[in-house]
Amino acid sequence: MNLIVNGSARELPVTTLAELLALVAGSLRGSAAAVDGEVVPRGEWDAFQLRDGQAVEVLTAVQGG
Repeated sequence: MNLIVNGSARELPVTTLAELLALVAGSLRGSAAAVDGEVVPRGEWDAFQLRDGQAVEVLTAVQGG
């Protein structure tokens, strides 16, 4: 599937938002996502079907000083 992830075009073997986040973020913990500018609640990630060409923004919280 061809997606735009954090501003970069990528071809990825995913169909759901949860699969995408696991692939690009490494962990779902501390992550947030928006698809085509709309925040998708975490409880919907497993069922959220991505479509070719969508833009996904992935944010991951990091701890540090």
